[in-house]
Amino acid sequence: MNLAGNKLKGSIPESLTTLQHLKILDVSNNNLSGNIPPFSDKIKLITAGNAFLGKSQTQPTVSDNRPSAPAPKTLFSSASIVGISIAGVGVIVIFVVAIAYNHKKRFNLVQWITLKKETSLDHQVEELIKSYGTSTPMRYTYAEVKQMTNSFQVKLGQGGYGIVYKASLNDGRQVAVKVLKESKGSVEEFVNEVVIISRTSHVNIVSLLGFCYEMNKQALIYEFMPNGSLDKFLYKERSSHLNCNLDWGTTYAIAISIARGLEYLHRGCNTRILHLDIKPQNILLDENFCPKIAYFGLAKICKMDESIVSILGTRGTPGYIAPEMFNQIYSGVSHKSNVYSYGMLILEMIGRRKNYETGGSHSSELYFPDWIYKDLDAGNIDARSLANTEEENCIIMKIALVSLWCIQINPSSRPSMSKVVEMLDGSLQSIPYPPKPVMSSPTRVPLQYSDASYSYSSERLTNSRSE
Repeated sequence: MNLAGNKLKGSIPESLTTLQHLKILDVSNNNLSGNIPPFSDKIKLITAGNAFLGKSQTQPTVSDNRPSAPAPKTLFSSASIVGISIAGVGVIVIFVVAIAYNHKKRFNLVQWITLKKETSLDHQVEELIKSYGTSTPMRYTYAEVKQMTNSFQVKLGQGGYGIVYKASLNDGRQVAVKVLKESKGSVEEFVNEVVIISRTSHVNIVSLLGFCYEMNKQALIYEFMPNGSLDKFLYKERSSHLNCNLDWGTTYAIAISIARGLEYLHRGCNTRILHLDIKPQNILLDENFCPKIAYFGLAKICKMDESIVSILGTRGTPGYIAPEMFNQIYSGVSHKSNVYSYGMLILEMIGRRKNYETGGSHSSELYFPDWIYKDLDAGNIDARSLANTEEENCIIMKIALVSLWCIQINPSSRPSMSKVVEMLDGSLQSIPYPPKPVMSSPTRVPLQYSDASYSYSSERLTNSRSE
């Protein structure tokens, strides 16, 4: 409030101290007098140029009966005070309106920048899709994803990289939608991997039908698998199925089908796809219990001639992670890392239990395969698995031998997925007896498995070449 230079007389009204939004009061260069009211320390008071302000005045003593002189006029009348108050409120209102206007301008600017980024990103995605031609999956908006999942009503599962929901397309077809956590990679990397994975075509690979990519929202749309994930049929304590124990013929068919799916990812595509999270939860079963590998949330795309790939940080699920994923002494990450995870998975299939327990040892490869190996060595593995026929005994022995080859600590000692398929397809007698899968230096591993021909005699394997 600026009242400077107005030739005002009298004292400053104490009522001005009650104005809540008053910040500055300038009454300089006037003829004010009397005491200064107790203004708050938050108010800046400017009083320069008032000679008698703040000085107490002594009233003259009246000794006769004459009427006293009229009291000096105050600075403002009641009407003036009301007017000043209204003016002060008006200034404050104008100030608030100005702030709100500026805030709205800033908010509109943020909206404009966000919209511009979204438009630019949308254009970038569309251009990338066009560059791949017509063989790209369908792109959906996040609003369409929300609609097809009925606002994410039915949850099918959840992992470290997103949540899977049941959904329906406009034509009534059921699908599974995996809503991913925010991707740290570029839009080029995301679209590239989506296109490559969508081009995979194998009976044991879940088909990727579409995707969503907006600023902070990504989702993948897969074909729906009515029997859910494999883990529901392996562990009795977690299964709601009455027939949770798969018969050994079905178990064998599932094991070899998964192997064929992985072989396709490693050798059947134009580019090699390393899934890096093979586990029962990522193996889905259709209505005929045909298994399909799903959810490439950790996939690494690499060229066919690349034997080792660069991975930042450990990927995968405890119990299925190959040693080289967290210890570089065992060479780098490669397709053999998937072989290790596959080996742990089929060990669970014949053991009908998890390969690690919460709160137990983190070195699952040391204690879970150990009793499998001991039973195999002692010839008791078929008794533990409750096989009923010689054919079932053969299936169990075959899967056990292959699994122990797959989980060898040194990656070069593991067979390729092509060799795994060959062993599972072949006779039990053609499978060499594996070394015990214990931690050891790569330079001291006595045996290495080869994709070439081999002979096995006197418990010793001779390879014609190393892979």
